[in-house]
Amino acid sequence: MAATAWRGRLQLSAYLPLALMATLALATWWLLKNSPVPQAPAEARPVSRDPDYTMTQFSMERFDGTGRQKLRIDGDRLRHFPATDHTEIDVARIRAIGADGRVTLARAQKALANGDGSEVQLLGDAEITSQDAAGLPVVMRSEFLHFFVVQERVSSNQKVQVTRGATDVTAAGLEYDYPTQKLDLQGPLRAVLAPREAPLPAVMPAASAPRP
Repeated sequence: MAATAWRGRLQLSAYLPLALMATLALATWWLLKNSPVPQAPAEARPVSRDPDYTMTQFSMERFDGTGRQKLRIDGDRLRHFPATDHTEIDVARIRAIGADGRVTLARAQKALANGDGSEVQLLGDAEITSQDAAGLPVVMRSEFLHFFVVQERVSSNQKVQVTRGATDVTAAGLEYDYPTQKLDLQGPLRAVLAPREAPLPAVMPAASAPRP
């Protein structure tokens, strides 16, 4: 009897490793079957060239660190393009305030601004009104004006008209830098200069009345 029980334990010990291996294989198969299948990486979508948002009859303002307004843009319609982070504005009106408090006004039938509004291209009946160091108004008109708001510069490669006080100049292009008070005009040029102020007439001594 004891010998039979011993042979039974030996047979059980011989099959135990096989049973453990079968159980391990079954558990591995169950884990693989129920594990989530990793998803293939999604293909990067190309950025749309269509506008992602629009606004009508809008106003946008920017302020510096002290809360002082430095830029305001108004327009009839705005379209933002995410592919280039540029904004198109119909009937744009711009008011920029320099560090010295000087106000520059700009307008055009259409404007193209970069993401932070530091550069604005004015297209169609464009006009920028500023002041020189003496406080005289300087008006620039063209079908295209490139306004660098932060740098306070204006450039154009098209026919432009510049009016300063009573002086009017027409040129083929310009580069205007307010900080350095430098105005470069590309020829051909045509200028109408303000006449010099006429000198005051000499004061003649009053004639003495004749004696009776």
